[in-house]
Amino acid sequence: MATPPKKKPAATKDPKGGLTTAGRAAFNKRDGSKLKAGVKGKADTPEKMKRKGSFLRRHFANPSGPMVDEHGEPTRLALSAHAWGEPVPKTMAAAKKLADKGTKLLEQYRASKTAKSE
Repeated sequence: MATPPKKKPAATKDPKGGLTTAGRAAFNKRDGSKLKAGVKGKADTPEKMKRKGSFLRRHFANPSGPMVDEHGEPTRLALSAHAWGEPVPKTMAAAKKLADKGTKLLEQYRASKTAKSE
């Protein structure tokens, strides 16, 4: 009796950067987390400011690797910016600009929270 062909698993990594919907679902199932898709558009609400600002600071303030590989192609770290609607950084200076943008978003978030509480 022949075994049925194995179903190919859904791609979890988006080639343009970030995770696919299937990738987030697999990660959430494995770790019990609540991972959401990146904020692509303008961060115009406090929640979006907090999420995008935190992402940019976490990944680009002290990058864990280079922005381009030995062939001059962007690394997954650099492509993750694209998944959040930001330009793909090619240099550490460009990564620092993204981190600075994240800082500004977090400052705007904190200001909106204090204004709301007053």
